[in-house]
Order: sequence, then structure tokens, then C-alpha cells
Amino acid sequence: MSALTFEVVARRVDAHGSVAQCKDAELALDTDLAGRRDALNPAELLLTAVAACMIKGIERVAPMLHFAFRGVRVHMVGQRTDVPPRLASIRYEIVVDTDETDQRLELLHSNVRKYGTVFNTVAPGTDLSGQLRRGALAAE
Repeated sequence: MSALTFEVVARRVDAHGSVAQCKDAELALDTDLAGRRDALNPAELLLTAVAACMIKGIERVAPMLHFAFRGVRVHMVGQRTDVPPRLASIRYEIVVDTDETDQRLELLHSNVRKYGTVFNTVAPGTDLSGQLRRGALAAE
């Protein structure tokens, strides 16, 4: 079995921010000591990575499980401690717009937790927990 390799290059633009590049994508990074509202800081990027991992996991397993859904929303909340500086806990709520049964929702949640690369990287060092529930999603 061969391992996948992921590569990202991040560079400082100035004292107010940085940029990350991967494939054909570019993302502004909040590395300003005062913070920026128009970019994600490192902790927000970590939460985003976990959320994206969950959504991608659902996209991956839904066809195998014949799981029908109309949409997914993930809400992440990370709690930081100062000493040592780290995300001590991450709570999530996955809302799936579906008519599937509660048992099938639990099966989907189990697969998200079991097979997510980023989820499984973060979980051992963090109190990572949450729920997956059914719900209608408002049009964005």
C-alpha cells in the first residue's frame, strides 16, 4: 500500500498576513499579531481541516452505503488553553439533510470518525467529540 503525500507552501507576505498555496489554490492566512477578519488564523485552519475531512468522508462513504442526502453543514468550536497553548477540546455538530433512518445516521457518523485522515490525526491529542444529526439546511 503506497502512502499519499500532501504538500503546501506557506509564505509571509508582510506583518499583516501570509499566504498558503497548494495545487491551483491560494488561501490568505491570518498571521497578523493583531488578527485579521478576512483570513483564517492557524487554529481556525485546523478546525476547517477537521470539518472538511468530515464532509469529504461523507462524500466518500455515501455511495458505498447507498446513503441519500441533500446537504451537510459542520459547526466546529475549539477551546484554547494558555498553558500550554493548545486546543484542549474541539466540539462539532454535523447536520445532514436526509430522510435516512437514525440507525443509518449513526452508521454514517461511525464511518466519518473511523476513516477520516485529519480527524484521526487530531483526535488522539485533543478531546474531540460531537454529534451527527438530521436537519434541514437553509439555502445559503
